[in-house]
Amino acid sequence: MKHKLRNTLIPLAVLALMACGQTTANGSAAKPASSAQAAGGDVAKTITAELEKAYADQNLKVQSVNTTPLNGLYEVVVSGNEVIYTDAKAQYMIMGELLDIKQRKSITEERKAELNKVDFNTLPLDKAIKEVRGNGKLKVAVFSDPDCPFCKRLEHEFAKMTDITIYNFMMPLVSIHPDAARKAELIWCQPNRTKAWTDWMREGKMPAGSAQCDNPVAETTSLGEQLGFQGTPAIIFPNGRIQSGYSPMPQLKEIIEKNQK
Repeated sequence: MKHKLRNTLIPLAVLALMACGQTTANGSAAKPASSAQAAGGDVAKTITAELEKAYADQNLKVQSVNTTPLNGLYEVVVSGNEVIYTDAKAQYMIMGELLDIKQRKSITEERKAELNKVDFNTLPLDKAIKEVRGNGKLKVAVFSDPDCPFCKRLEHEFAKMTDITIYNFMMPLVSIHPDAARKAELIWCQPNRTKAWTDWMREGKMPAGSAQCDNPVAETTSLGEQLGFQGTPAIIFPNGRIQSGYSPMPQLKEIIEKNQK
């Protein structure tokens, strides 16, 4: 494939500006969410055939075809869980967001969030650096790079919070931060890895020495890639929703509270 689909066909609207690298959608097969209704068989077959033929050189695959609130306009989920819209014959395509003006919300973004959910309960939490603040009632998992400035900004916001448990999975982006993997491994191998992590991310204090233990950094990096993350920070909430990039307080706390269940 000469060009990646997401770069040539569909702008990746879910990218956050305040993130290192690019954080992309989960690449698993899409299933219609509760808010979407599958289109009729003939329409779905026509749209699938036309799009896959038109973009055969990019190996595009249609994952689902659903109706929308607009008569004659269909939501099509394609490779990478990208959402586009076409007419019933796939002669015309719309790339962008479908907005509900009355409700003041993006239907497209809601669908993407639903499609890209991650089962929080399946995350290998024993391979994360765990920090409990206060009673630890709120929970969040973060795929983070020790040299990502936006991950550090996020950590400074976490430092302002109480009653939260944070699971940090190491995901060094060596293509842009060549020393990040070494730092991640070194931090993991400290007797108190939580303190070592927060000392570095919030105070710029890196422990001396070298990594002298088995560590899960390569494994957690691979996990992040399997989930479709190509940038950090990538935040996973207990309800499975994902946020790409850093948010400041008080918005961060509001988002975390809203996405616990």
